[in-house]
Amino acid sequence: MESDKDAYGLLETRAVYWFALPNRQPNGNFLRPSSKIANAFENHALTYNPGMTKGDSFNQVTVDWRKPGTRVDPASLPAFDARRQDIETFRRDGVVLLRAAQREWVEPLRRGLQRNLDDPGAYAFPCESNPRGEPGRFFDSYCNWQLIPEYLDYVSHSTAASIAGQFMDSRHAQFFHEHAFMKAPGTQRATPWHQDLPYYCVDGSKSASVYVALDAADAAVAVQFVRGSHRWNRLFYPRVFEDGSAFNDDQDAAAMETVPDIDGQADAHDLTDWALEPGDVIVFDFRTLHGTGAAEVKQLRRAFSTRWLGDDMRYCQRPGESSPPYTDHGMRDGDPLREDWFPVLWRNDTTG
Repeated sequence: MESDKDAYGLLETRAVYWFALPNRQPNGNFLRPSSKIANAFENHALTYNPGMTKGDSFNQVTVDWRKPGTRVDPASLPAFDARRQDIETFRRDGVVLLRAAQREWVEPLRRGLQRNLDDPGAYAFPCESNPRGEPGRFFDSYCNWQLIPEYLDYVSHSTAASIAGQFMDSRHAQFFHEHAFMKAPGTQRATPWHQDLPYYCVDGSKSASVYVALDAADAAVAVQFVRGSHRWNRLFYPRVFEDGSAFNDDQDAAAMETVPDIDGQADAHDLTDWALEPGDVIVFDFRTLHGTGAAEVKQLRRAFSTRWLGDDMRYCQRPGESSPPYTDHGMRDGDPLREDWFPVLWRNDTTG
């Protein structure tokens, strides 16, 4: 595997640092062999989730994302002064843009993501979504907030919890996980239209992703959203990022359906996107359909997203496999999520 860095300081590699070959990851991406796999097993403390069979599951072997003793003090989190009109936009459209809301976190989060890129196998759930031979690189990784100090600092000291709690209209905001992304120049791989909720082991109506742009991005390569799709009362099968195909669609999931052809029926949907600057924040509901086009990325595009649960969100045992593939948690359908794994970091002090 090549390890030379390009002009952006990013590892030039198409190998996948993943260890349950040749199966799928929780976002549906297929794994490809890497000449570094044996060394990765030797060099990193990997854990295997025993709740699923290694031979027929995806994304089951990774470093342990839980670091004993990690604590976040909610009292250390600053408040965000959300505007009423932005909250109303979020509730109506399922997505809202907050310009320059977290500009001060751009450089720290870039440094944290670079740690992830420099040694993907040392961190949880690294993923490559570009098919072999395609130009550019599409990388993502998640559940590293306890492993990457800049991510922990963000969770512990940013306004993300306050943003999420207010926009969800919730009595509290419970942290689910973080997710970092990178598309390198030359990438022409679209992110297929999808909702986040069907990937997750949670269900309910109060959810928020707080997405921070770490680079400038033209609207043509930034994330697009279908306004109001969170109110459709429909859930769509998760999709493989590499080729857009549905997965878990062979399971007993009568409540789910195939994602409609949004691009082919663009006039029938209320689409929105924005050109982004570093520090811009997009807040969106887990049920809001979103994706990107296949326009060539001309400059580095990085982003960092945190996922938040409101007071009505409960554990949900999805048909098939979920992402992240949490196991050994002891929760049952309908249970509140355990706070020792998923801390409540914001409470509405105006409620009784």
